[in-house]
Amino acid sequence: MRKEQHHKGWNEIKTNDSWALFKIMGEFVNGFEKMSVIGPCVSIFGSARTKEGNEYYELAVNIAKSIAEAGYGIITGGGPGVMEAGNKGAHLAGGTSVGLNIDLPFEQHDNPYIDGDKSLDFDYFFVRKVMFVKYSQGFVVMPGGFGTLDELFEAITLIQTNKIEKFPIILVGSDFWKGLFDWVKNTMLEAGNVSAHDLDLIKIADTAEEVVEIIDSFYKGRSLSPNF
Repeated sequence: MRKEQHHKGWNEIKTNDSWALFKIMGEFVNGFEKMSVIGPCVSIFGSARTKEGNEYYELAVNIAKSIAEAGYGIITGGGPGVMEAGNKGAHLAGGTSVGLNIDLPFEQHDNPYIDGDKSLDFDYFFVRKVMFVKYSQGFVVMPGGFGTLDELFEAITLIQTNKIEKFPIILVGSDFWKGLFDWVKNTMLEAGNVSAHDLDLIKIADTAEEVVEIIDSFYKGRSLSPNF
């Protein structure tokens, strides 16, 4: 009897997994349809815990504002902290302000600076991450936690393996990122686990002007199309 119940439960799980594919597909279709008409954008990542008034919050506002003034839209994860700062900067500049929201048990709620028609909701992290990579012409990475590092290293991996086109990855805040970047160069690179050219697109900046210059220099004479 127990064995029959066990198999019945397992079959139900497998059936639920199969039906989940339709929800996943729906998130992809909705994301592709809405993001494909937005135009060139830069994604800004960073901690959801960074408060207004913090130096990196205010720097993210200024960076997003400058990027928007240079003609790019801004994409963030749609929540508080650095995400809010990024959308706020785009909003202040009158630029495109996109929020890719994720349903989380803590931290996440829509910030008020996302354009009303450009707020997308996702249940699946992996679908949301595809949208960031496919529709971004650059990643601006502010100080953050594990989620920020996840986005950073996934982008580097996809570029390294030629799964997506190259785009600039800018780490903002040399004091915050120097230790990690030194470890990558002095430990990973020295061990032969990465190649020197894998690090070419990673830049460190401390000002909005530096960020815009890096992005504009990279795209001089290049196409601003989706990445795959």
